[in-house]
Amino acid sequence: IGRLKRYRAIATRYDKLAIRYEAAIQVAMILDWKPSS
Repeated sequence: IGRLKRYRAIATRYDKLAIRYEAAIQVAMILDWKPSS
């Protein structure tokens, strides 16, 4: 959760629909996991 707080939309939960919020979390996790080049 701490690393996901960098993404403002997740920290404040702009999306009200649960499926969109879950998708935003998954995208943020992929971006965090993907090695920077």
